[in-house]
Amino acid sequence: MTENTQQQTAPTTELPTQYAPAEVEGALYERWVERGYFEADEKSDKPPYTIVIPPPNVTGSLHLGHAFEHTLIDALTRRKRMQGYETLWQPGMDHAGIATQNVVERELAKEGKSRHDLGREAFVERVWQWKAESGGQISGQMRRLGDGVAWSRERFTMDEGLSQAVQTIFKKLYDDELIYRAERIINWCPRCLTAISDIEVEYQDDDGELVSIRYGSGDAEIVVATTRAETMLGDTAVAVHPDDERYKHLIGTEIELPLTGRRIPVVADGHVDPEFGTGAVKVTPAHDPNDFEIGQRHDLPSIAVMDEHAVITVHGPFQGLDRLEARSAIVAALRAEGRIVAEKRPYTHSVGHCSRCKTTIEPRLSMQWWVKVGPLAEAAGDAVRDGKVKIHPQEMEKRYFDWVDNLHDWCISRQLWWGHRIPVWYGPNGEVVCVGPDEEPPAGEGWHQDTDVLDTWFSSGLWPFSTLGWPEQTESLAKFYPNSVLVTGYDILFFWVARMMMFGLYAMDGTPPFHTIALHGMVRDQNGKKMSKSFGNVVNPLDWMDEYGSDAVRFTLANGANPGVDVPIGEDWVKASRNFANKIWNATRFALMNGATIEGDLPPVEQLSATDRWILSRLNKTVAQVDAYYEDYQFAKLSDALYHFAWDEVFDWYVELSKTTFFAGGEQAKVSGRVLGEVLDVMLRLLHPIVPFVTEALWTTLTGRESVVIAEWPSDSGFRDEAAEAEIENLQKVVTEVRRFRADQGLQPGQKVPARLELDGTALAPHEAAIRQLLRLQPEGEGFSATASLPVAGATVSLDLSGTIDVAAERKRLAKDLAAAEKEKAQAEGKLGNEAFLAKAPDNVVDKIRTRLAKAEEDIARIQAQLERLPQA
Repeated sequence: MTENTQQQTAPTTELPTQYAPAEVEGALYERWVERGYFEADEKSDKPPYTIVIPPPNVTGSLHLGHAFEHTLIDALTRRKRMQGYETLWQPGMDHAGIATQNVVERELAKEGKSRHDLGREAFVERVWQWKAESGGQISGQMRRLGDGVAWSRERFTMDEGLSQAVQTIFKKLYDDELIYRAERIINWCPRCLTAISDIEVEYQDDDGELVSIRYGSGDAEIVVATTRAETMLGDTAVAVHPDDERYKHLIGTEIELPLTGRRIPVVADGHVDPEFGTGAVKVTPAHDPNDFEIGQRHDLPSIAVMDEHAVITVHGPFQGLDRLEARSAIVAALRAEGRIVAEKRPYTHSVGHCSRCKTTIEPRLSMQWWVKVGPLAEAAGDAVRDGKVKIHPQEMEKRYFDWVDNLHDWCISRQLWWGHRIPVWYGPNGEVVCVGPDEEPPAGEGWHQDTDVLDTWFSSGLWPFSTLGWPEQTESLAKFYPNSVLVTGYDILFFWVARMMMFGLYAMDGTPPFHTIALHGMVRDQNGKKMSKSFGNVVNPLDWMDEYGSDAVRFTLANGANPGVDVPIGEDWVKASRNFANKIWNATRFALMNGATIEGDLPPVEQLSATDRWILSRLNKTVAQVDAYYEDYQFAKLSDALYHFAWDEVFDWYVELSKTTFFAGGEQAKVSGRVLGEVLDVMLRLLHPIVPFVTEALWTTLTGRESVVIAEWPSDSGFRDEAAEAEIENLQKVVTEVRRFRADQGLQPGQKVPARLELDGTALAPHEAAIRQLLRLQPEGEGFSATASLPVAGATVSLDLSGTIDVAAERKRLAKDLAAAEKEKAQAEGKLGNEAFLAKAPDNVVDKIRTRLAKAEEDIARIQAQLERLPQA
């Protein structure tokens, strides 16, 4: 539906005197949803435009990062809807395996219970109950923000359809030998009691200890250093470089492993760096990924020394100790035996932590399920290299390639109860059967299903096509896949984007899941600091929406959105955006009260004043500019362009310049009223995707039509009038320069001053009445004395300031300021002329002095000009 087919009523000028977002936003949103504006029809012959929501965790609530991302997506989809596309913004939520299970387990703990008290089936049922009670929170917050999503299509990664998709692709990957089960080193969280993938590990510098331990004795002695002394109980070798002359006599021999009574071999391995430390490393294959690889190359045994809680399970004296307790006890025991060669505390080093609970990760040998990512990652890289998928901004491509070109096999099994259970059954005689969604699992005595569930990112990696009904070949899938664009943060380029690329290309016969990946930065506080509860700078966007309105929050976020760059945001900026919304409201209300209308065609060009032609020319240039910025995902630039066009050009100049015309009445007032109506109509439609609520209220009032949501997106008519633009630009120069002079002389904005305007021979002559009104200039009258003259843009404005300012006092004040500026200049020149000073001073100090000199010279020129303009005392 375009604006021309909308229901229409007689336009009204009735608007409340003030804009009250709380009284407008909720009702407008519900009306949009009830009328089905956001729904998508797969049977439509309109071209498709599809965006999926990055599914928020069902455990969460809408934080400022969500509000930022949703604002950008909503702006894109609202514009495309207005452009005539069949637009689908696909909503939904992620089941968030570990996070959700942790939440429900904490709730159970309050009752003095654990999940094991309930059993698996009852616990999963409890999680579903929690989801039903708490899962609607984000949906309500999305409505508050104005998200134009197709609510009837809302999906959840654990719903029946998406679960079928997960089972289908698991079976397909398994049959293609791209999923396998193997014992390898994984990242283990002793708190969440599950494996996690490499990208779910956060590294930070922690203070620990580095101890150097003497293994063996006499000629068979080697010193190794470690930050994890407790793992020595599982050492099965010491490795040295094959060319290291210091240890060649020991390669192939065995040395004593302290405390254990075991002897372990010395092996030669090219992985060892002979220049680092002592050139020898302890090898613990069951507790270190690099050691595991060495162990595989040398057929070493793997001895696990900790259980899933990171408690020591071997060697009597230390058995039952937590890993950190064991670390201290083992170092003390080694010290008592004289085995400690050196100790360094604190020793700051990078340590992996669980991204969800922040517990220190323990590398652990474990039997897990894996995706063989080699061919999948290669296809994901080639899709970008071949231009099938564009990454925006382009400089982010390097980060993408660095990841997909070096991707390790993906551990997809998790030791949880909440999630998609791995569809593999084991038989009594070692049988392994992978079951597809349309297959019956094997039954009978001794058969059981794998107890693990799949990594959350496995199901969310299917999101662009599973939400459209895959594996069924639905009409929605045919219409809306691939997605037009993915809008997401650069921080999940590896977590989510790479997964979707791999699965989309694999499942959809080489068709990538989206044409463009538009990456944005992270929201930070106004000082550029990361938002964190520990920093006390986290903002609930709902609080700002309550205080300033959703449009103000949205505009602030969009106005800071440069591609791939972090976005600082502070409350003062939201206040400024609230003021902008109020300005739009008040100026439109004024315009409606003074004849602004969209009735009838625009008058022919010959009936338009220069001011009318100027604003129409600027309007069309703004349309073209905004379109170009949208296509380049330059939200900050398009928001800035709209802000300055609306506030500066329409409200501060066109409306003000037209007041004399409106007040005079007559045919020219009707012409300007129609032009102003046209400008407001287009401007409100341009602003709508960013600030949907205030524009809906104003546009429907201005036009009498049903909704701006389904209005036609403005197009550049091609109208340009460079002469009118130059004419009004000169008028602006005159007004701006005289206003600056008035301010310099301390005149109040409303203070009237007699003036003579010499405009003859310039294009400014027809604008004398407007200039006088804007500058509060009275006719010169009898006894007029031109005490100051300002030549600007070919015209001259002469002012009579006698009786308006104390000229002597003003000269005295300016002379004092001039002396201070000249002193500052002399001091700066003195330092910059001192070779000895320049030779010693840091560059930043010299730069500051140069800046001071430039500022002083600027002040001197400004003050001298003010003195010259003052009348003689």
